[in-house]
Amino acid sequence: MCYAKEKDMEIKKVVIPVAGWGTRSLPASKNIPKEMLPVYNKPVIQYVVEEAQASGLTDVVFVTNQNKTIIEDHFDYNLALEDMLKRKGKDEMLAKIREVAEMVNIISVRQKKQLGLGHAVLCAREVVKNDPFCVMVGDDLMFGMEPGIKQLISVAMTEHMPVVGVMEVPSEKVSNYGIIEGEEFAPGMYRVRNLVEKPKVNEAPSRLAIVGRYVLFPDIFYHLEKLTPGHGGEIQLTDGLKGLAGNNRLLAVKIQGQRFDAGDWAEYLTANIYFALHDEVLRDALVPRLKELLPF
Repeated sequence: MCYAKEKDMEIKKVVIPVAGWGTRSLPASKNIPKEMLPVYNKPVIQYVVEEAQASGLTDVVFVTNQNKTIIEDHFDYNLALEDMLKRKGKDEMLAKIREVAEMVNIISVRQKKQLGLGHAVLCAREVVKNDPFCVMVGDDLMFGMEPGIKQLISVAMTEHMPVVGVMEVPSEKVSNYGIIEGEEFAPGMYRVRNLVEKPKVNEAPSRLAIVGRYVLFPDIFYHLEKLTPGHGGEIQLTDGLKGLAGNNRLLAVKIQGQRFDAGDWAEYLTANIYFALHDEVLRDALVPRLKELLPF
């Protein structure tokens, strides 16, 4: 398997699959991609791209479909809007929307059939080529002192191995995730021996769930292309990762920080409150209203 020499390894590309139907977010996502639903004053996908940018990633590969071009448009210039803001002297707002268009390089790849996360990653193969790359799920939001994906990049570059991000979840939620089995060899770092996609609670090897952040090497494509549809009739990335784990070539890192699953309504609404409370002006108006609504 040929990929970038370890001594020259530099990770600049991130694959962000956004072609899914977003059924968990219906009816809000009927005509608006779930990735474009607002959390406070930005769409979900902008937070993900900002995390990538803050981690030194410069090339964002959206794996998308024909109904989601609005996502690409969000990261482009809107000349009519910019002209209006300029004429009205709204320079601060003008600067903000231009910053969004200038954040990163956007590359789009079509996933013509929604056949799962593993298939989406395969669709980006010709763009990724022989370089290591990141994968970030477009509805997982993570915030902390250090960006979530950057925590994985540093380990991948040091250990020269693929890395998945994990967090410990409650027992009742393990059936919603891919769960790892492995040994901790340093604080918060694990050698992955196996992965199970959405196991029953009594069959889960741990409560360490993969949470939508990955650093992968091109050898993942070898494992993905051999797969047949698995759980849910889809080509699961988890099944491809099993091949890496079987070759003792997969690590997991417990990500530090706050996480919100924007596809879960309770998590999505909590994320809105989280960001609103971090706005000094809005917080003063929001807190009294929240106190009125809370029954205690």
